[in-house]
Amino acid sequence: MPLVRAIACEVIVWAQPALIPLLRTATGIDQLLPLHDGVPEVEYDVDVEVMELAYVFRSTLQTIPAAVPYLLADPAALCETGTPRIGLAWRAGAWDARRSIPFELFTSMFEMPGITCCSLQHEPLAHERHERLHQLNTSGLLQTAQSMRALDLIITIDGMSAHLAGALGVPVWTLLSNDPDWRWMEDRSDSPWYPSMRLFRQRRAGSWKPVIDEVIGAVKTEFRDRR
Repeated sequence: MPLVRAIACEVIVWAQPALIPLLRTATGIDQLLPLHDGVPEVEYDVDVEVMELAYVFRSTLQTIPAAVPYLLADPAALCETGTPRIGLAWRAGAWDARRSIPFELFTSMFEMPGITCCSLQHEPLAHERHERLHQLNTSGLLQTAQSMRALDLIITIDGMSAHLAGALGVPVWTLLSNDPDWRWMEDRSDSPWYPSMRLFRQRRAGSWKPVIDEVIGAVKTEFRDRR
């Protein structure tokens, strides 16, 4: 949005209503309108989809706007645990089930000493609950962002939670299927879009256990000196 604002007299963002509370914290936006069927009730000269902006600006790896955070939220007030908090999200939307990871693969992480595991999964299913997994407030995107800001690390599948954590500039590890979205590129463990993100890649379609094993090893290394 700051890039658009630098060349436009006014920037109007037409977005899903659930996004608006967070988008109010972003710079470069003059007016926010709730998205609905039809056309926006406002005069404008040019319209462009957000996903087209990388082409509009001919962005390269060197010029991708990656100054984070560009969305802001105050940390949620969580009970003190005395250990690092790790937020987990494991299930993607039904439109691409390849991104989801079976909940059962994460349960060994709940028993790891020296960390507290928290759920960032929106509307977890009945079997996706565990006495050692603390449910955080994910009732809305702003509440989810506030929960994320109170964590030491977020581990998530490729979905909204990965992009939100990256936009907030919080430490986030994103677990990718073997054929991920183009924005994650290939053969790299970082993301030029999100400086606070680390990528873990599936080597074989449908095989998530090696990815989880790698993540557990990385968690042990990351928090070894914090115990």
